[in-house]
Formats: sequence, C-alpha cells, structure tokens
Amino acid sequence: MHTLPTSVYVHVPFCQHRCGYCDFTLIAGRDDLVPRYLAGLAKELPPSHGVILKTLFLGGGTPTHPQPAELAQLFELLRSRFAWNLTTEVTVEANPLDLNESRLEVLKNAGVNRLSLGVQAFDDQSLVILERNHAANDLAGIIHRSQGVIPNVSVDLIFGVPGQTLPQWQESLARAVEMGVTHLSTYGLTFEHGTAFWNRLSRGELSRTPEDLEREMYAFAMEWLPAQGYMQYEISSFARPGYQCQHNHVYWSGDPYLAYGPGASRYVDGRRETNIRSVLGWLDRMEQGESPVAERETLDARARGHELLYVGLRRCAGVERYDFQQRTGIALDDLVGPALAKLVQQGLLVDDGKRVSLTMEGRFLADMVASELL
Repeated sequence: MHTLPTSVYVHVPFCQHRCGYCDFTLIAGRDDLVPRYLAGLAKELPPSHGVILKTLFLGGGTPTHPQPAELAQLFELLRSRFAWNLTTEVTVEANPLDLNESRLEVLKNAGVNRLSLGVQAFDDQSLVILERNHAANDLAGIIHRSQGVIPNVSVDLIFGVPGQTLPQWQESLARAVEMGVTHLSTYGLTFEHGTAFWNRLSRGELSRTPEDLEREMYAFAMEWLPAQGYMQYEISSFARPGYQCQHNHVYWSGDPYLAYGPGASRYVDGRRETNIRSVLGWLDRMEQGESPVAERETLDARARGHELLYVGLRRCAGVERYDFQQRTGIALDDLVGPALAKLVQQGLLVDDGKRVSLTMEGRFLADMVASELL
C-alpha cells in the first residue's frame, strides 16, 4: 500500500488583471465566478483522510484576490479535507495591495505561516512596464504590516525588465534585504508565446534586455545575496538559514504531491496528471461531475530518471548518485554518462563521484545543460 502524499498544491485562478508577461492559468475580472470555483473545488478535493500535511501551497492567479469572507470559506473547505498543524509549511502567494488587515487576519487564523509576495521590483519604472498595480512607495508599509502578522515573508523579484538598469536591480535587492524578508526568488523575465509581452516584442514595442546585462544582474544576485546572509539553494531561490521553501523542495526532489484546481498538475506513484487549463472548462467539468484531468502520463524508469535530473539539478546541492539509483533503479552513469562527462569537461557541472551539481557558470546555462542530459 502506498502512503499518501503529504504535500498539496491548490490553484486559485483569480486576478484583477493579467500582467503582460504572465502565462499562468488564470481568469481576470470575473470575481462572480468565485462561488462556482469553491463549489467545484469541493467536488474535486478528496475526502478527509487525517494525514498531517508537511506542506500546503496556494498559488495562482492571485490566491489573495477573493474577498476576505471567500478566502475564509476556501480555508474552511481545505480544513475539512486536510489536516495541518504548527509544523506544516502553509504558503500563500499574495499580491501586495491585497494584504489589508482583514485578509491578513483570515490568513493568520487559517494557519498560514509563509507569504510569497509578488513584488517584482522596487522601482516604479519597472513596475509600470510589468503592469503591477502597486507603486514602489507602497511596499515598505505592506511588507512590514505583513511581517507583523506572518513573520515569514518571501518576495519575488524580476530582472531583465525592458529598460531596467543594473543599479535599479541592485536597489531592488537591497530594499528587500533591508526589510528583513526571509526569502528571495529572482527570475529573469521571459517572453512566453501567447502573452501580451510576446506580441509587443513581435511588434517592436518592447525589447529584450541585452544578454550580457541580464547575466550581470543574475551574477550580482548570486554574489551579493549570500554575503547578506541569503544562501542560494536553487537556481532562483535565496534564503536565510531555516527559511528554504519546503514545498518547492518536494518538486525538486521528485517526491509525490497532490494538486487541485484549474491547470494544477499532480504526481503520485510515478503517474503525472494535469488538469484542464481553462478556468471555465474546469468549472464546467466539475459541475457536470466529469474528471478535470486533461493529460495523464505514467513515467517509466528512464523518463523518471531524466525528470529527476531536470528538477534535481535546479538545486545547488544537485543530484546524489545513490538517491538517484534508489528512486529510479538506474545508475546515473548508465543513463547519461557520456553527456555528463562532456558537461563536466565544459565546466558546467561538477562531479565528485557521489553528487553532481551545476557550477556557477552552469547556473547561467541551466536550460542548455538540462537539454544536453535529456
């Protein structure tokens, strides 16, 4: 008998506005659908099983966008199906301007002990380009108010924003550190097919940041943040001691997890399932009593190995040979030996015989390294 996963992801697809760079599953300006979403989620969630969760993560969309009463209903529903306690990491992604006293009180009462704020930048020029609805001057008050209720606050920051300078990026990092956040996630801006930013790029209305400047920005984060006490533990993630995101470690370790809501993807017993991305499509399926699953895939040992490599190399600790073989039944060198040796020779991977991990140079080229190993 398989043990039940103890990590759960819940997708909350509502937003006030779809930012131009975003390709996540969401619906904007349709707050009237929140009651239908809650009813649909009640149908999709499993019966209560009493297992204490290790991690619970609410992502989006914007999980803090629904009204406080609706947010309270969401947590009441989750509490009726899952159990969590003071040792459970309960994370909620949040839009800064949503975090008024009412919502913070709902989150605290629900047992939320980690906030992940979509700050993205601390300069107004970048915030306007990224179509965020907060201004740089709003952020200090919001972050401090949030920390007063839920001390464990992480912020997301984006580099490579069109027109962004290296000093602006350095200032964003410095402001976050000044505010004593526990965790920082730094992402290079990507132009995804189908987004408004992609269309604007195609029309010449936006331009990519020069590659050497983007590299300089990422390099600065990797060198400066550890000196401030934020150790890099994953390609995009920096944390003070004791504040690494445990939920994301589940993904990077290839451990099983459950997931619910539109577009959510779960992994249990070597089988991956992904729900339909359309919010209206998901609602219709739930109301018709149909499965929301749009894609299913059972990974064989080799596919499992390649995926473990792909996610595991994101961590600075890399992939441990013994653990890899225990999980897949395949020796790492039997799966990717020649490619591994080539990447070590190129200075992109380091291999000490027990563990394989990206070098500093390899972190700049992580996607290329992953493709070489697939």
